[in-house]
Amino acid sequence: MSREQVMSAAIQHLNENPAASMAQLAEAVGISRATLHRHFSSREELMLALAHRAHDQWEQVQVSIGMAEATASGDREALEKALNALLTGLIEVADEYGFGLTDDALAVHPELKHRADVLEEREIALYTAAQRAGLLRAGLPPRWVSNTVYGLLVAVRESLRRGDVARRDVPGLLLGTFLHGAGEDA
Repeated sequence: MSREQVMSAAIQHLNENPAASMAQLAEAVGISRATLHRHFSSREELMLALAHRAHDQWEQVQVSIGMAEATASGDREALEKALNALLTGLIEVADEYGFGLTDDALAVHPELKHRADVLEEREIALYTAAQRAGLLRAGLPPRWVSNTVYGLLVAVRESLRRGDVARRDVPGLLLGTFLHGAGEDA
């Protein structure tokens, strides 16, 4: 089994049991503990590798949707397209790496924190441009908007994990809640 295959299998188990030990992960992956330790010397090393992989995917979402270009353009249509693509693209990352969304150890790791801060600042620039273009409420602090997206991604993770919503409904629920809130329609 390759390192990538081990990581993919470990992710699936960690989403069900975020506190799984190396022994439990090895069993879930279908390899011996010794084999798992050949790939990752410790649980911390495995978690760090998974976090870097998640950050790579987060960054790839930003790049693939042309977020920087849309932000720089200030064009309302380009911003709206990028905003919708960002939110739906982040669903995949949140779903796959749900176990890491609320992991405090990963959140304070200096290298990961720096990388997350850089990625978040790019999104905050998008939200700010979307506010200037009239797509998002101008009175909200952009970091609040960012934190709201993060909270909605945790809700996505939990709703999928518990089976509260159908996977096919998640993009509409996320976009609808983000753009229109949870209040009664006027």
